[in-house]
Amino acid sequence: MNNKTVCPKAVIFDLDGVLIDTGQFHRQAWYDLAECHGWTMTDKLFYQTFGMQNYQILPMLSDQPLTDEKILELSEWKESRYRKLVAGKLTLLDGAEQLTKNLKQNNFRLAIGSSTIRANLDFMLEHIPVAHYFDALVTDEDVENGKPAPDTFLAAARKLNIPPVACVVVEDAIPGVQAAKAAQMPVIAITTTRQRSELSLANKIIDSLTQLTPADFDTLLAG
Repeated sequence: MNNKTVCPKAVIFDLDGVLIDTGQFHRQAWYDLAECHGWTMTDKLFYQTFGMQNYQILPMLSDQPLTDEKILELSEWKESRYRKLVAGKLTLLDGAEQLTKNLKQNNFRLAIGSSTIRANLDFMLEHIPVAHYFDALVTDEDVENGKPAPDTFLAAARKLNIPPVACVVVEDAIPGVQAAKAAQMPVIAITTTRQRSELSLANKIIDSLTQLTPADFDTLLAG
């Protein structure tokens, strides 16, 4: 009888811009928050900070130091506004459902490692048909330092009980790619929110999840 050992391996997906396309709704929520407080939001700032956590973005938007309590208040308003804007409009990006299914069938454990808050992640998972494929979830509340620090992806690896070297990250944002590299994990970048030239640190760059198969992840881990 062949008792072949299956080595542990995992894929950690970012959420926004990787599994779902929500950038326009986050953008509008930031503009609405800025308008309420007389601040200036720009597309340049939005794209510069996309993929970062709110505690990193809010002082840049307000151009002033903020207390932890104020950051929490502003963050809750912005995310509540985002959920109202996106309600009924959530759709998976092309290839997301098939890829997650195929990875599970090929013995990968799956996690989401996102800079969003847990309330947003729970809301989105209720409305997309892939929640049951994920073995671990990491949001901004689970880590001390947001991307580009490696904390998010290292926390996901710990929750999966899989070594970082056996994890591949899928990201769309520059801070996310940097975070994966800092965690010493190979990273695949998708060009949903960035140009290829901006994602050059990634091990592999794609335009759609439809371009990926489990073999691509095995190849990166073998390398």
